[in-house]
Amino acid sequence: MIARVTGIVQGVGFRYSTVHEAGRLGLTGWVRNTNDGAVEVLAEGSPEAVAALTAWLRRGPPGAYVRNVSVADRPFNGSYDRFSVEY
Repeated sequence: MIARVTGIVQGVGFRYSTVHEAGRLGLTGWVRNTNDGAVEVLAEGSPEAVAALTAWLRRGPPGAYVRNVSVADRPFNGSYDRFSVEY
């Protein structure tokens, strides 16, 4: 799954909270800020865990205001061994 999250999602701990939530769910992949103020997330794992992370992204951490989450399916390729912040 690859997602794009818009709203007030930078400067509120969104990336690090996403790493924590993805780790709790056993997912691998990454999260990063974009130049236009959004956050992008690539997550791989079980369909149930990906769905749970997607639901969490729609709320975000305290202090965030999520306006929109667009999600696209992405084939699982297993190229990540953990979930991390990309810069």
